[in-house]
Amino acid sequence: MPGTWTSTYTRHAVYEDQIATTSTVWDAGAVGYAASNFVLGRQAVLGRADGARLSVFDRPLYPAQFMIGALEPDAHHDAFHEVAEPNGIAIPSDPVRAAAQVTRRLLPRYDQALRQVQRNTAHPPPRRAAPTLVTGMVNMAWHPDGSVGAVTGVREATAVLYGAGFQYHPYHQQFLLPASYGDPEQIARVQAASQRLASMGVGVIIRPARPAPTPAALPARPSSPAVASPTR
Repeated sequence: MPGTWTSTYTRHAVYEDQIATTSTVWDAGAVGYAASNFVLGRQAVLGRADGARLSVFDRPLYPAQFMIGALEPDAHHDAFHEVAEPNGIAIPSDPVRAAAQVTRRLLPRYDQALRQVQRNTAHPPPRRAAPTLVTGMVNMAWHPDGSVGAVTGVREATAVLYGAGFQYHPYHQQFLLPASYGDPEQIARVQAASQRLASMGVGVIIRPARPAPTPAALPARPSSPAVASPTR
């Protein structure tokens, strides 16, 4: 593989032994599933000088194969906003073929994701200013980009918002109805939600959104504890 990599090897007798490493697997697909649902047995962590890390382990149920996936960099959780997971791959036991597949299929999207996390850390994406939380009500705001934001402390109201097409976005700390619906559809959905909420005795406030706050650089996330000893 391109670059200089070091290797750290461990064996895991029980599931708990691997959690410190597998909890940082940067994968929403097969590698993440395997790391969360199987005792991996043997595992190696490959490290590069720029902080890139890859986890390699025996593929569960496939004795002649391995799985390799990225590990999250040490960064604030907000830096991962809208960064797609660089999902890992299954590789053969032949080292030459495996390295070629990793170089071609995994490293390009992993390096791209790392760069995006670094950019988000230095220049955080602007947050949509959340509407003010009003006790016992749903407060909505029409954002300049056309999306509709909503906040509420009424638990039953959240089901109504989801039913109307709102989705909760932790980064923006509010429910959002995307602008892609278009004005007529958005208005119809907001009206339907408002009527449903009114029937439950929950009032709705709708107003223009406040200007978005100026983003600040994000602090680094504390590093995960070491779990392996260097290979000799």
